[in-house]
Amino acid sequence: MRQSDLAAALGAILPPDCLLTREEERRPYECDGLTAFRELPAVVALPRTGEQVRALLITCSELKVPVVARGSGTGLSGGSLPHAEGVLLSCARMNRVLEVDPLNRTARVEPGVTNLKVSEAAAAHGLYYAPDPSSQVACSIGGNVAENSGGVHCLKYGLTVHNVLAVRGYTIEGEPLELGGRGGDAPGLDLLSLAIGSEGLLMIVTEVTVRLIPRSPCAQLIVASFADVHSAGNAVAAVIAAGIIPAALEMMDRKATAAVEPFVHAGYDLTAAAILLVEADGAPEEVAEQVREIEQVLRGAGASALRVSG
Repeated sequence: MRQSDLAAALGAILPPDCLLTREEERRPYECDGLTAFRELPAVVALPRTGEQVRALLITCSELKVPVVARGSGTGLSGGSLPHAEGVLLSCARMNRVLEVDPLNRTARVEPGVTNLKVSEAAAAHGLYYAPDPSSQVACSIGGNVAENSGGVHCLKYGLTVHNVLAVRGYTIEGEPLELGGRGGDAPGLDLLSLAIGSEGLLMIVTEVTVRLIPRSPCAQLIVASFADVHSAGNAVAAVIAAGIIPAALEMMDRKATAAVEPFVHAGYDLTAAAILLVEADGAPEEVAEQVREIEQVLRGAGASALRVSG
């Protein structure tokens, strides 16, 4: 189908400012964070409502035009790589926090809301959204759902699939879908878990209900240095084998610390072949006990130096 004909068909159902057709407008959407693969979409659509998404999907389905959904474009998997003869559907303008329910500890948001904005909206109630990808200041909840994103705290608090209660959206034919529920035990097949991580292949999400959790009153970070990467890896296994579930557990080799330290000035041990960053959170007494246990395990695993945050 010619691009001009496709643009005309979409122009009949969407406002002019919701469509990008000129090459210079479409060029920023040719890839996500995986820049090695690029494809210029025929048209970029930026709907503002679920109804506009539905109308677009129905039209594209009738015209047999491919549609690729996109969040903030921060992904590194090529999940939002456009189709040269298709529509790139960006959810960036659907960016409202619709509701924060502190009593039930949930938030209802549109897919274009950034990950960090959910926690900021819930902060007044002492709550936050646990999954925290490294790009959380920019990545969107819709993209998190599509990719089942995690983050440094996923070891204890889980991935997106463990923190989303319900989604609303549409199939590629524009059929409305509502999966899951606020209770977390919706009847029928667990299609919510199937949809999360499906990269937009099963549905286009237009609304997400997420679980919020209370902020921990105390958190401490342990930084352990190791003479080689193998020992650091064994230390990870030793921590888990000891029955300890840290809030976060990350390993960095010397190349990573050398690249990061000039920027963050965290005081990383640049002489170590690898370091482990282990976080404990919870009540102060609980954290103190877990820190002691973690230190003991790390020393037994060969840590050459240990530092604990104040």
